[in-house]
Amino acid sequence: MKMWYLSILVLLCLFPQTAWAAGEVEQVAKSADFLWIVVSAILVIFMQPGFALLEAGSTRMKNAGHVAGKTVFTFGLSTLVFWAIGYGIAFGEGNPLVGLTGFLLQGFNDVAGIPVSIHFFFQFAFAGVSLAIACGGFAERAKLSVYLIFGILFTAIIYPVIGHWVWGGGWLAEHGKQDFAGSTVVHLTGATAALVATMLLKPRLGKFTADGKANFLPGHNQVYTVLGVFVLWVGWFGFNAGSTLSVNSDLFGHVAMTTQLATAAAAVFAFLASWMYNGKADITAMLNGTLAGLVAITASCAFVEAWAAVVIGAIAGVLAYFMSIYVERKGIDDPIYAVSVHGIAGVWGTLSTGFFAAPRLVEIVGVGKEGLFYGGGLHQLGVQAIGVLACFAYVAVVSYIVIAILKATIGIRVSEEEEILGLDLSEHGAYGYPEHLSDDASPSKRFQTESFIQKSV
Repeated sequence: MKMWYLSILVLLCLFPQTAWAAGEVEQVAKSADFLWIVVSAILVIFMQPGFALLEAGSTRMKNAGHVAGKTVFTFGLSTLVFWAIGYGIAFGEGNPLVGLTGFLLQGFNDVAGIPVSIHFFFQFAFAGVSLAIACGGFAERAKLSVYLIFGILFTAIIYPVIGHWVWGGGWLAEHGKQDFAGSTVVHLTGATAALVATMLLKPRLGKFTADGKANFLPGHNQVYTVLGVFVLWVGWFGFNAGSTLSVNSDLFGHVAMTTQLATAAAAVFAFLASWMYNGKADITAMLNGTLAGLVAITASCAFVEAWAAVVIGAIAGVLAYFMSIYVERKGIDDPIYAVSVHGIAGVWGTLSTGFFAAPRLVEIVGVGKEGLFYGGGLHQLGVQAIGVLACFAYVAVVSYIVIAILKATIGIRVSEEEEILGLDLSEHGAYGYPEHLSDDASPSKRFQTESFIQKSV
């Protein structure tokens, strides 16, 4: 039974004497849709503590407080910047490249029949997720000031432009690019910025030996990473199913189902891939595979049947595992696996609709054409590929310019001494784990810390 029919039935049971006019029924249906959008936005916002747990657990104890704390800072920052500038660029009236109106939400009455306050509340949460992914490339070695400046520019001129191209009526939307909830707009955008950041920052101290072999720098709390992944998994239903923007059809249930199936397949196949390849079942590989499945199905969740969702998720999980190995062998230090999990899986998820988009679902959503396996030829696959290349190129170039200027002016990396002691102390003056400074710490560690504090005062 459709959700809004159920809502009306409950109201009729409570107030049987009331005669509902057609206009009143329509208003109840709209109210149900608006409520669903707000609840979905809250679920997406709830993904931020998931990122905090995932990233803090994946990094070392001396940086845990910094990594978790900057998540709150960057989310607040992205909210204000997206309200002031980003939303207008993404959804304002303009041209196929950029929106030129609607800054500070001025001039909007509604967007596609949705009050602008509700539409903004939903969309700013997506911008915050993309920035969180981008910031992963800075982990454990970037100055806090870099998060501030890059976060402003990312949310003002990088993410919103891609959003306009795909979701705001821009040139990729005109060509029928299918990206239902953001494999390209959110995840590939964030991952591309993370890739540029980690390459310009250079690897963390001790990550690679003199001959280029990678050292294992384990995160300090694997339980945090597991909890973070589960929080993200739950929040993702707001991400994907919420993007239907309505409960006035069965589509939101279909999207929730394909999201779950793809994610489950990705978790299992990434786990099995690591087990078969290494002889040991790698928990980190399973967690990254799970996220890769979520990322991949984000573009295609409304366009593909259940069986295709399983295939998409399984391929994403395996791809993320082997690409993480490949990226590390290339000398790229990606502490939270943004490139393989959000980048490669984002590319695969975007391309997947070019293969698997089902005609009946394409008709319901009303975007693009059916995929190759349904007789649609190479048209939709070509549109998807062009979208990937264009978005990657724009984000990479602009991110490189911004970070390169920061590197040449204020610098983007903390000193070696600060990195060795940890960013909790050097950037915030306190450890995330105070017992790290207890009497049980080694004499050399206490001496280093006390000396650094004295110099900092």
